[in-house]
Amino acid sequence: MDKLKMHTPNLVEANIARLAELFPNCVTEARDANGELARRIDFDLLRQELSSAIVEGPQERYQLNWPGKREALLTANAPIAKTLRPCREESVDFDTTRNLFIEGDNLEALKLLQETYLNQVKLIYIDPPYNRKKGNNLVYRDDFVGDTYEYLIQSNQADDQGYRLVANTDANGRFHSDWLSMMLQRLRIARNLLAPSGVVAISIDDAETANVLHLCYEIFGESNFVGTLIWKNATDNNPTNIAVEHESIHVFARNKTELEGVWKSSVSEVKEILMQVGADMASRYSTLESLQAAYTEWFRENKSQLGPLDRYKYIDFNGVYTGSQSVHNPGKEGYRYDVLHPDTGKPCKEPLMGYRFPKATMDRLLSEKRILFGENEGKIVELKVYASEFEDKLSSVFELDGRTGPYDLKALFPEGSKVFSNPKPVLLMERLVSFMSGSQDICIDLFAGSSTLAHAVLEVNRREGSCRRFISIQYPEVIGQESKDAKEAHKFCVNIGLEPLISEISKERIRRAGAAVIAKAEASEWNGDTGFRVLKIDTSNMNDVYYTPDAITQAALPGMVDNIRADRTPEDLLFQVLLDWGVDLALPIERQTIAGKTVLFVDGNALVACFDTGIDEDFVKQLATHKPLRVVFRDAGFASDSVKINVEQVFKLLSPATEIKTL
Repeated sequence: MDKLKMHTPNLVEANIARLAELFPNCVTEARDANGELARRIDFDLLRQELSSAIVEGPQERYQLNWPGKREALLTANAPIAKTLRPCREESVDFDTTRNLFIEGDNLEALKLLQETYLNQVKLIYIDPPYNRKKGNNLVYRDDFVGDTYEYLIQSNQADDQGYRLVANTDANGRFHSDWLSMMLQRLRIARNLLAPSGVVAISIDDAETANVLHLCYEIFGESNFVGTLIWKNATDNNPTNIAVEHESIHVFARNKTELEGVWKSSVSEVKEILMQVGADMASRYSTLESLQAAYTEWFRENKSQLGPLDRYKYIDFNGVYTGSQSVHNPGKEGYRYDVLHPDTGKPCKEPLMGYRFPKATMDRLLSEKRILFGENEGKIVELKVYASEFEDKLSSVFELDGRTGPYDLKALFPEGSKVFSNPKPVLLMERLVSFMSGSQDICIDLFAGSSTLAHAVLEVNRREGSCRRFISIQYPEVIGQESKDAKEAHKFCVNIGLEPLISEISKERIRRAGAAVIAKAEASEWNGDTGFRVLKIDTSNMNDVYYTPDAITQAALPGMVDNIRADRTPEDLLFQVLLDWGVDLALPIERQTIAGKTVLFVDGNALVACFDTGIDEDFVKQLATHKPLRVVFRDAGFASDSVKINVEQVFKLLSPATEIKTL
């Protein structure tokens, strides 16, 4: 039941609406007298529309601009005083896994990761909240403070927002501006993480696809646009309008010239595995018929996992082959000769432009039984092409039923009817991961959601015997009960003992996917890593006195002797040190006891940390015998000032290559 308006009509809005019908290009977003964003008319452009001559106005330039863009840039560049705290109890194989799950805002996560993974990430997948014109439009709420120093101080405080995603309705005048500001900040920093041959893939629908392209042209450069994948994911029986049955995935490279040959090499790894499958089968079957039957059964079981090589469908004693390719010459004129049909003995129908290779080559292919014939001579002959000769491609248009995403989740979560709204299919992510990254590369999922990309990485690793790593980032967004889907997800979490947060569903999906992948047959080279190390974004481990000593009053000084927060563990401190030093957050960590002190060894002797108190020279001498590349102590942990002074001399004598720092 609608409520009465209880006010007179807003004639300005009505007039803007009428003008929008006549001149939609003149409608823009601007700030009103109160500084709020609202829908407005670009009068300079409107004057030009109503004039037959050029109207004077502001200087024209080619750019994408919106209210709040400068603030977004400042926010992207501003530092934050936060850290990543490890959570062993929510992790899987914490000490040995190379995968990471970061719980928190992805803008803050990118800022924390940019030194450690600078120029190291091969694929960044972004599936942001879609800014649709109907339904619930969501954007991330990013706090902005006008001064960088103030931003640093504020970001040191705990975030009290239970909901990070906020409604973005068309009526509030900020429909595009807020969404673009959110994306600009994240893409600017994400680019820093990309390897020279790295790419970012952005899933989006039609509402913001144009803005995504122009935004990426600005950030990555138009010359680094790789292409757009059109994913036909649905069937829309709409008789009155265009049936929208697709989404777009826009791909941009850090440096497009670096991609040459990189993607092909990743495809060749899958080829080798399939060729090995064919060789293994050929050694076990005595006849071609039994071999073909066995391979057909294998193909049906593994079809969904074949990714970029899903056209492989035959096998014989010479190995796996794709089927066939045309033998006609695609140019103006080819070779002319007769090819006799083996059954009828009559010349086969010659291609319109002739054959694409000389007769000698055709005779050789015929002798090798590489030529496929139709039932009679009326069909153009075709060439049987083997895997070793096949060059795969990532087609710009592909079809994959979007309903397979929910089916993937249903298989892992039989307890819930609809755990997550519109999850991406695992096969879609496998396609991107397999084609766009190599066997040792890092893949980041910026908006992890239900963690489909992490699931796909595990599947691709199992199938190819590779060691790709994933870094999934997801904000602990509260799952409310405002819609039917939300109620179902909330109920599911409660029933299985999870806190109703999107991040909890993400982590549980990876746990279950890992168990499912382990249960399948694995490649012999696969390291079997299905774990992940959970790291949560939190306030800095350091007290406020560390960042703003001049703001502390004399009365508060007695309580500020230690610059480290009292609730932080040695492992908490270690991860902030790893971030500060730019050390890989997924390196193995070993805990040892030396002279009664707890010592943390990262990747052997890559970094050694001891945050205990009472550090004396005897302990330092024992530690120096391990010859660590880096060593860190708590600043207030030394037994005396003389010990602190002598530490450098001890290491200079026993381990001169060691770099020493204090916290």
